[in-house]
Amino acid sequence: MKTLAHSLSLIALASCTAANSGESTAESATTGAMDTSAPSWTMTEIGTFDEPWAIEFAPGTDMLFISEKGGTMKFVDTAANGGAGRMGTVSGLPQVDYGGQGGLGDILFLPSEAGEDMTSRTIYLSWAEAGEDDTRGAAVGRGTLMCEEADACAIEGLEVIWRQAPKVTGRGHYSHRLAVSPDGQHLFVASGDRQKQDPAQDMTNTLGTIVRLNLDGTPASGNPFMDRDDVPDAIWSYGHRNILGLAFGPDGRLWEIEHGPAGGDELNLVERSDNYGWPARSYGDNYNGTPIPDHTADDGFNKPEVYWTPVIAPGDMIVYSGDMFGDWAGDALIANLKVKNIVRVELDGTSAQEVARYDFDNRLRSIAQGPDGAIWVAEDGDNGRIMKLSL
Repeated sequence: MKTLAHSLSLIALASCTAANSGESTAESATTGAMDTSAPSWTMTEIGTFDEPWAIEFAPGTDMLFISEKGGTMKFVDTAANGGAGRMGTVSGLPQVDYGGQGGLGDILFLPSEAGEDMTSRTIYLSWAEAGEDDTRGAAVGRGTLMCEEADACAIEGLEVIWRQAPKVTGRGHYSHRLAVSPDGQHLFVASGDRQKQDPAQDMTNTLGTIVRLNLDGTPASGNPFMDRDDVPDAIWSYGHRNILGLAFGPDGRLWEIEHGPAGGDELNLVERSDNYGWPARSYGDNYNGTPIPDHTADDGFNKPEVYWTPVIAPGDMIVYSGDMFGDWAGDALIANLKVKNIVRVELDGTSAQEVARYDFDNRLRSIAQGPDGAIWVAEDGDNGRIMKLSL
């Protein structure tokens, strides 16, 4: 373990938003109070990992689990060895289709199973799964995590409970971020458009959607399109592009952060049955320069609460609920790839406004909150460091 007394004068860059209007960009004037103070935190490096994609604490423990994109998983007992950590491996993982943006993805535990006992608890994973004829798609599985040795855990009985449909060619935009509802009853899965665009407006498939499931993977009752024979029962919202962050706020509202094309990354409040416009509307353009119409007040689509042009390229998002960074409670913290920073967004009911940015040296792939309220981040790529940020 390496500790860097990082006073990181991480500059809070001005950027901002006109909440709810979808008319703010990272280039616009600040419409609310901007936090100009930079956190003077200590950055503690716990090690490097092979393309870390998701980091997640088992609730009620100091055990941090790390998925590595190539199909492996590690864990760190962050309380062991006087804080120096103890690492171990996890077996029983699925076979993943590694390549492009595909591989092993998200990790989810049930808050209802919080506790120090790690001998048996439910674990959910997402990954890219191969199909026939050079196709692939996202899959979500559920199993039982058994940690009976100091340096080894095993997933038993892992079974696929949901699949993105249809499987298509290409290796991008799986999304497959996971979130559990505050009441612990429903599993939400982000399903990207797989770089195919038009299926996000075609409700006969689950590409470009968020789906709402029971904990066993079956469609949840009360989903908005269950009375339509031509629409998958699991769909909750649609018209999405590539969702890389999915998190509930303290008031129970669900937020998602997604990549736009050339411009137009979006933070959206996820509403039941709503259409978010992709690819008919975007605040960005196609990569070949072809314009995409911006949202208008009467276009019938749900519009982003905040959008960014130029893009930030989000990797992950949490809504902070700890005490260590007390003033941040209820704020969204977005870990970013392109701009190599954490963007902090103040959430206020259905409104959102960017209030600060904190710069790092490398691309950030994932972010998590520790049991003591510290913030943990994982860098993207080979030899990606995992670091604890604490006051």
